[in-house]
Amino acid sequence: MRQGLDIADVESQTKIRAKYLRALENEEWGLLPGPTFVRTFLRTYAEAVGLDPHALVDAYRVAADDVAEPEPAARTAPRAPRAPRRDHGGRDRPPGPPRPLALIGGAVVAVLILLLALGLLGGSDSPSGGDRAVKSTPTRTAKAKTTKRAAPKPASTGVTVRIAPTVPTYACLDSGEGTDRVFEGTLSQARTFRSAKELRVNLGKRSVKLTANGKPVTVAQTAEPYGLQVTRAGATEIIDGPRPCA
Repeated sequence: MRQGLDIADVESQTKIRAKYLRALENEEWGLLPGPTFVRTFLRTYAEAVGLDPHALVDAYRVAADDVAEPEPAARTAPRAPRAPRRDHGGRDRPPGPPRPLALIGGAVVAVLILLLALGLLGGSDSPSGGDRAVKSTPTRTAKAKTTKRAAPKPASTGVTVRIAPTVPTYACLDSGEGTDRVFEGTLSQARTFRSAKELRVNLGKRSVKLTANGKPVTVAQTAEPYGLQVTRAGATEIIDGPRPCA
């Protein structure tokens, strides 16, 4: 009302049906498709009329008793501290001398090294003709064993999504359920997002051109928000599952 807009103006800007806009303003949550759509509708509506989208979504969650699921936290089992060595009196004892087995093992290794050195030195008494014969043999063998190496396989480039909106559009992306957000905000120009294995997209409007892994994605033009899951295997529309920021 402060901006002089009516329902038809907001419907034209947001592509949300007028009946859903009236339900939002009247807090008639039962007339809306579901919590995921309500949160996305609220963000798109707030951007159109100049309100804070986070405040509206928080107020909806309180009014509709809609609690976001917490993200699972990685658990790391603590390492048990190593108990110090103690003597019979209960006092800490410094590390003892090397064990006999370690000394015997070191002596065996030293003897083997000495024998190997003597064997290498003993082979130097052969005549010069024999030296030439020995040296020529590895050269012919190396040439005979030379083979063409197979070309390495190209490394995977991961997952890419390009979003080119025709009108400013709310967008939120993450790299899988339970991960941090890759982006959240309003897109007014084309932008490309990348991830190693997966990207999930949540759009407030469908007036966009989408490309997933270099291939165009067909987006049906309806008034509902749009969700997309992209992996290395391809792109799939999210219809009923959870979406980023929803």
